[in-house]
Amino acid sequence: MTHTLHRVGSVENLKNDWVILCMPSKDINHVGSAPKLKRFFELSEKNHCVTMGDCRGGNEYYQGSRRKMIETVEDRAVITAVFNCEEDVVNMLTDLKKEDLGMSVVVSGLTDRAKECCCKSGLKPHTVEHSLGRWGETDKLPPSEILEISTMCGHSMVAVNLIYKMIEQVKKGKMTSAEAAQELFKPCMCGIFNTDRAEKLIAKIVEKE
Repeated sequence: MTHTLHRVGSVENLKNDWVILCMPSKDINHVGSAPKLKRFFELSEKNHCVTMGDCRGGNEYYQGSRRKMIETVEDRAVITAVFNCEEDVVNMLTDLKKEDLGMSVVVSGLTDRAKECCCKSGLKPHTVEHSLGRWGETDKLPPSEILEISTMCGHSMVAVNLIYKMIEQVKKGKMTSAEAAQELFKPCMCGIFNTDRAEKLIAKIVEKE
């Protein structure tokens, strides 16, 4: 899984940025998996997730509401939940272990902290993947403070120019950082955009300028 892997930031602002992805295995256990995926969503809500998404059907904004997304999740769906608190991640993993849904689960976050979360919940990581960064003409990339926001959508659906526009709107007092973060979440179809982190990053940029 790679689209949750390339988030950019400092240790400080990444330590409260977690994505947990859940999916069945195609042609192995995807038939009848919808109730188990629904249960994942329910546990995510119980453990205070920030946002949710369904890579097949779209995020909670796209589908009209979180409740509709949960109720209509389908077999073969690849679903996600974003968290902003390590304790919530530990509790979520503990619940998933108890439920034993039989689904594949991927946790994206700082590697050392992710391992610690697994340890606390009585789990052992199966595989660890690392991003090797960016190669090529990196001078053409936007500034790091913008990449910190844009890379929270692993499919690059949150356009850099939209980020600049939202920052400008906040500067002019036309919207709050929280409202800007919600606008940026909308095009992230998988729902892995962390609106809580985005709000803080936007506020920091505005304050700095």
